[in-house]
Amino acid sequence: MQTVTIDWDHPTDPGPGRALEHVRVYVGSGGLDGHLWHGVPTLLLTTVDRDRGRTERTPLIYARDGGRHLVVAAGPVPGAPAPRWYAHLTAHPEVRLQVGALSFQALARTADRQERETYWEALTALWPAYEDHQAAAAPGEVPLVILDRFGHP
Repeated sequence: MQTVTIDWDHPTDPGPGRALEHVRVYVGSGGLDGHLWHGVPTLLLTTVDRDRGRTERTPLIYARDGGRHLVVAAGPVPGAPAPRWYAHLTAHPEVRLQVGALSFQALARTADRQERETYWEALTALWPAYEDHQAAAAPGEVPLVILDRFGHP
């Protein structure tokens, strides 16, 4: 079996636009600025591209439950397919998070039905537009992702 070295420290950032500007502010301030975006908490999720093996960084709104971080895999507009980062983490669940000034490795997985029911309301309370994404996805579901920090229950 071949060992693959992952370069977590030099990810590809989003293309030009609001997401790139958000990442630049977040990273440039060491997480002091950019953590709160339009009044909601955000983190930077770094995944491994399932095709190229390179890392990619994405800003996402999140909620917490203890040591867990929770994000929604909603496309850019209601009805759009799940974002690339979701396909990446389903293929390679080890990810890196930056939450404010703190960076750490985590394991990503899609919430099961019971977990989704438990956490969905917390995420839609932060960002009500997720309900529009869910309505457009019906009868399917927009994935909710649980990010568990390594070494924490």
